[in-house]
Amino acid sequence: MKTVAIQGVKGAFHEIAARQYFKGENIDVLECYTFKELFDSLKNDSQLIGIVAIENTIAGSLLSNYSLLREYSFPIIGEYKLRIEHSLVALPGQGINEISEVYSHPIALMQCEDFFASHKYMRAIASEDTALSAMEIAHKGIRGRAAICSTLAAEMYGLQVLAKGIETNKRNFTRFLIIAAPQLAAQLNDGLNVDKVSIVFTLQHEEGCLAKVLTALAENHMNLTKIQSLPIIGEEWRYQFYVDFTFTDHHHYQNAMNAIQPLMRDIEILGAYKKAETPE
Repeated sequence: MKTVAIQGVKGAFHEIAARQYFKGENIDVLECYTFKELFDSLKNDSQLIGIVAIENTIAGSLLSNYSLLREYSFPIIGEYKLRIEHSLVALPGQGINEISEVYSHPIALMQCEDFFASHKYMRAIASEDTALSAMEIAHKGIRGRAAICSTLAAEMYGLQVLAKGIETNKRNFTRFLIIAAPQLAAQLNDGLNVDKVSIVFTLQHEEGCLAKVLTALAENHMNLTKIQSLPIIGEEWRYQFYVDFTFTDHHHYQNAMNAIQPLMRDIEILGAYKKAETPE
């Protein structure tokens, strides 16, 4: 059985993504309240697999998780794109007009702005996690309070779904990365036909250096899918660049890597894995 560390409690979107990524396999879930706790768990147990949200189509990138990827150096072995559907859930036997407070993660609340605009009597209150908000209502028996979470969380904690699909934008997707310790990562990706690579690098102090890197990738038929910059702590006005790209020919990939390395001060391959398709 695989054990997958998730951020949040059972019923969180991380668990849904993990179970869909490992569909058909028997997995156990390890709850971690923060992403740092998740990375520390993998550091202490080399047989754990982690799943980490990295970006959302509405809220954007989770910048702190990019820093954790670099700090802990766990290889990326896969990715999964999950359609996020939010539900309003509460203790059974209540009507939607009886709800005065709604708890959820700040990003989930932000993604349901139109719902709150049409239900002005509800007060949105930020909490640590979507599923945790649901669990607290169930365990403490709090009436008049609802949570925004997944329908899985509602089922797990015996709550009633008062409204489903309350997110403003229905094209709401989160991309998750699957990570593991190096030895386990090598086992899991053995024989996999990879077509996507994530790298992080810093550049030489030369004019037009980033443009040269991007040109070299394009000339070698790499399809750039993501670029994210983060400041380097302690080095004013210098940046790390996190780049994802896909390819169809491994020979072109090797040529691209050979072309860009002389332009860089340092480079690290965060992972080579199979790209995920966006669900309909």
